Amino acid sequence: MKILVLRFSSIGDIVLTTPVVRALAQQVPSAEVHFATKPGYRGLLEPNPYVTKVHCLTGSLGELVEQLKAERFDYIIDLHNNLRTRLIKLRLGVKSSSFDKLNWQKWLLVNFKINKLPDVHIVQRYLAAAAPLGVKDDGQGLDYFIPPAQEVALKTLPQSFQRGYAAVAIGAQHATKRLPLEKLVELCQRLAPRPIMLLGGPEDAPVAEAIIAAVAQAKDHSPIHPSTHPPIENGCGRYSLHQSASLLRQAAFVVSHDTGLMHIAAAFGKEIFSVWGNTVPEFGMYPYRTDFQVLEVKGLSCRPCSKIGFAKCPQGHFKCMREQVLDLNTRP
Repeated sequence: MKILVLRFSSIGDIVLTTPVVRALAQQVPSAEVHFATKPGYRGLLEPNPYVTKVHCLTGSLGELVEQLKAERFDYIIDLHNNLRTRLIKLRLGVKSSSFDKLNWQKWLLVNFKINKLPDVHIVQRYLAAAAPLGVKDDGQGLDYFIPPAQEVALKTLPQSFQRGYAAVAIGAQHATKRLPLEKLVELCQRLAPRPIMLLGGPEDAPVAEAIIAAVAQAKDHSPIHPSTHPPIENGCGRYSLHQSASLLRQAAFVVSHDTGLMHIAAAFGKEIFSVWGNTVPEFGMYPYRTDFQVLEVKGLSCRPCSKIGFAKCPQGHFKCMREQVLDLNTRP
C-alpha cells in the first residue's frame, strides 16, 4: 500500500509525526510511506528508515501535485490540514484522512481563556488521523535518526564537558516563547557548576555570546569561588541540526523553550525542563513520553496570548517570562 503523509513544517511538528510514520511502516501490510514537506526539512526525514521517499515543495504547488500524481498513492494522511494540503488532496483524488487542528478550541483558550481542548497530546491526534488504516499507538515515543557522519564525539568537547553537561536550547521562532537575556543568564548561574552547552541556530549565536559575557562579568565581580561558575560553550550556529541533536542525546539533561529542540530531546528520552511563555502545555505539544518538568508562570490573565507567538509581548510587561522562577533545584 502506497501512503503519502503531508506535513510541510516545522522541525518540532515533523519530529512529532514520527510515531505515525513508524506505525504505518510497521503495521500496514506492504506499506510504502512517502512524505511531502518543504526542502528545508528534507534532512530530517531522509535518515528515517521508515520513510521510503521524500517529496519537496521546491517550485509551485502544481509542480508538486504532478510529481505526486505520478506515484499513484492509495491513501493520504494529512498531518498539516491547511489550504495547501487540502488542494493537494483534492487534486490527487484519492482516499484521505486529516488530523483535527482544534482551531476553535484554541481560539477560545487564547481569546476568552476558556479551555475546551482535550487532555490529549498532539501525537495522539496525529495517530487518530492514521487510524482508518488500522494503525495503533505502539508506545515507543518519538524517533530522531542522526546520520553517523553527523554524530559529535564526546572527546572533541572540552574536558570538563566530557564528564557531563547540561544542554540549554536558547532559541525559539517567536520572541514571546524565549526567555529574555537576563533570565537566561540567571538560568546558567543556577546550573552552576555544571558545564553548559548553549544550542540554537545562527540567529541565536549573539544571544549566546551575551550570556557567556554576562556570566563571566558576574564571575569577575563576585566573591563566590570561581569553581561555582559554569563553563559555557556557544554551540549556536556552530553545529548543524543533526550535530545539535547529537549533543542533546549526550547531555545529562535538557532545558528548552517550547521549540523543536525540545521535541528532539524527547525523542532521545532525555529529562527536560520545559520553559513556557506566551504558549501553554494545554495546546498538547509538551515533551512526549519522557520525564519532564514544566516551568511556567501560572495565574496570568493574559496567558496564553497566542497559539504560536509574537515578536514582542502584546501587553508590554512580558510577565510570562520575566517572572519565571527557574527552579532547577531538583537536579542533583
